[in-house]
Amino acid sequence: MKSVIALLAASAIASTAFAANPTEKLPSGAVVEQLKQGTGAQPSADDTVSVNYRGTLADGTEFDSSSKHGGPATFPLNRVIPCWTEGVQKIKVGGKAKLTCPAATAYGSRGVGAIPPNSDLTFEVELLGVKK
Repeated sequence: MKSVIALLAASAIASTAFAANPTEKLPSGAVVEQLKQGTGAQPSADDTVSVNYRGTLADGTEFDSSSKHGGPATFPLNRVIPCWTEGVQKIKVGGKAKLTCPAATAYGSRGVGAIPPNSDLTFEVELLGVKK
């Protein structure tokens, strides 16, 4: 009996330690999963952000990353795909999130470069800075 109680206690502790990351589904259908909570400023759509990122297709194939371009990317948040404009606003500086972008919130039916038309995309985004 003591071993069953110990096993249940260990299981409860383990399930707490491995609890799922906070996830939010946005009205557009994009999903933001917080991988690391930030403690800094949270951007608005009109801000310029600096990020490290990695983008993959639904099959896991990487199509782009900031490291391929020599380091962090900086851009106005309202000049990127809707999934990013909405999703990055949910991250605080120092945080990292996974954005799951339905095709309609990414590049839609047009596709771009290595991204085929109507592709759902996933990005890991680390927010490094916000400039008002």
